[in-house]
Amino acid sequence: MAFLQSAPPREPFLHAPGSVLWLIVVLLAVYLLSFYGPLPESFWNAWVFVPSRFLDGVTLAAALPLISHMFLHGGLLHLAMNCLWLLPFGTYISRRYGAGYFYGLFFTAGIAGALTHLAFHWGSSDAVIGASGGVAGLMGAGMRMLRWPGLSSTQRLAPLTARPILFFTGLWLATNLIFGFIGFEGQTIAWEAHVGGYVFGLLAIGLIDRLRFGHSAG
Repeated sequence: MAFLQSAPPREPFLHAPGSVLWLIVVLLAVYLLSFYGPLPESFWNAWVFVPSRFLDGVTLAAALPLISHMFLHGGLLHLAMNCLWLLPFGTYISRRYGAGYFYGLFFTAGIAGALTHLAFHWGSSDAVIGASGGVAGLMGAGMRMLRWPGLSSTQRLAPLTARPILFFTGLWLATNLIFGFIGFEGQTIAWEAHVGGYVFGLLAIGLIDRLRFGHSAG
């Protein structure tokens, strides 16, 4: 009888693992607190990444924002765009390599993006916020994980010199350069952080793959 049949199992939202969904929840929670919460503005100012803070040396106040700036966003659209890219690429990486490697890549790519921005804007007092550098790192890694036509089915990762990787990377860099100069929604785009995170992801996924599976991906 129909009413005695067990209900079909529910599919997870977009098949995303908990590691990715929890990160999105945290980003949303911090956004809500930063705009509507009771914490003083000085507390959030300490979280933004400001290159000029390194003029006094590598202090905790200067270095901590290398990570903390990733949790802050300038508006709902900024947050939504990062989460929309984080969801598919984060899911792809977390499902293949596990939550630990996913979080490790996300945060180290974000740091790499911030350091790239620092190299181009040494001494600048302009603040940088957003998870874009980390998301760009996931995107760079994800590009090499995709099953591109014409590549061997025995390869877990596409070579850096593969035509699809070179084409997409060139297109992605050009797009970031354009928006970096014209801005978006009246805001300046830290395109250097995007580039730094993306290139880091392209390179780091090879090491992650060897650490996870113990032998060459090619």
